[in-house]
Amino acid sequence: MTTQPLSLAVIIGSARGGRLGDKVGHWFAQQAQERDDMTVDVIDVVDHPLPLAMPAMGEEPAEHVRTVKDQLSERLHSADAFIVVTPEYNHSFPASLKNIIDWHLQEWAAKPVGLVSYGGMGGGLRAAEHLRQVFAEVHAMTVREMVSLHNPWGAFADGNAPQGADVAAKKLLDQVAWWGRALRAARTAEPYTF
Repeated sequence: MTTQPLSLAVIIGSARGGRLGDKVGHWFAQQAQERDDMTVDVIDVVDHPLPLAMPAMGEEPAEHVRTVKDQLSERLHSADAFIVVTPEYNHSFPASLKNIIDWHLQEWAAKPVGLVSYGGMGGGLRAAEHLRQVFAEVHAMTVREMVSLHNPWGAFADGNAPQGADVAAKKLLDQVAWWGRALRAARTAEPYTF
């Protein structure tokens, strides 16, 4: 039995200058692209500059904002699953990532989210735990496995991840793939509403 590959969106959540997130995100996307059970779309928050000031409920945003929002909305909507790459800033995740989530509420519903975090000694674990609460609120399901990169500064200079990261990435992708197939089948059988 052949199954249509999952559409996986890898979201790079940091917009900070000199960030490591793009290197981590592209490394992880490469891990996913080596699989034959998923296709990968890399979404970088830097490429989707949505304002922090949101319109009131029922109001439409300005046309240029609506264009950016709609383009990103289409990509998020078409994804069967997500991997979110986040640094830890001040014991949490960056505002740029929260802003993308807040502008798009329905696109996450009934889909799995895998987390890849990085930071100092804690490896971004506090950011990941905060994201679990946020994704639960938008009806997404974070999976148990994750990748946590502790003090990864310089590790991606040659394109290689820290030791053991490839193994952790495979475990995370296996779990996201299982949940992605299960939730896609459930959404097909009965559309999810909230």
